[in-house]
Amino acid sequence: MAEIFPDQEMMYEDRVDGGSHWSLLMRRGTILRVSDIEGGGNVGMLLYNPQDKLERYNAPDTLKCQHTFKLTRGHCLYSDMGRIFCSIIEDSLGWHDTVGGNLSERGLREKYTVRTYQEARNDWTRSGEHCFAVELAKYGLGERDLAANLNLFSKVVTDEEGNMRYVPGHSSARSTIDLRFEMDTLVVLHTCPHPMNPDDQYPRKPIAYQIRKAAPVAEDDFCMNFRPENLRGFQNNAVYHLTGGYQ
Repeated sequence: MAEIFPDQEMMYEDRVDGGSHWSLLMRRGTILRVSDIEGGGNVGMLLYNPQDKLERYNAPDTLKCQHTFKLTRGHCLYSDMGRIFCSIIEDSLGWHDTVGGNLSERGLREKYTVRTYQEARNDWTRSGEHCFAVELAKYGLGERDLAANLNLFSKVVTDEEGNMRYVPGHSSARSTIDLRFEMDTLVVLHTCPHPMNPDDQYPRKPIAYQIRKAAPVAEDDFCMNFRPENLRGFQNNAVYHLTGGYQ
């Protein structure tokens, strides 16, 4: 897939098929680029501190401290300890969903024709709930460790009454987002459909990902200065790393 990611700083690249799941440890000072290969994709994502997995992505803090409903370039993804897991340094799309949630087992059964592995082998239908549970089990985590997740490449808007609406066709082919990691982070993801996707056929949209080295964070860094709260988040990270990751 070098034609998708022509970059001399590339360290590793791979893809995840639609309706599947994966996890990886991203080190501080690296960039994870995620690409929607065909368009119309969805990437459910959760973040955890590999040294203390009780620290995980906190959606309310991420949104309220940056005064936003969506995520795009400049925003940072916060933990429930006030630290920054990663910063969105590039984004070709401009809107990633933060509130739509995750496709549950019940939602899967109610919406799609369920196909088991015994029936369909690798084309079986999986929920986001199932995929997160499988990946979390690899690290000694379970259902109680599930948190509100991101949905990269998806868009949910609200009307004046607060009703939420999924926007079909939001992400075009080759849309990308770059996440620069500000601390070591366990990334758990799946490529199952967004729970509000109106398609009656189970969509299978693959994604690609690439790991690159990041340049050092400068004092005029766009993400760090995007909101005053982000500067405090970076300061919290600095104390955390100064004390060896035990603060």
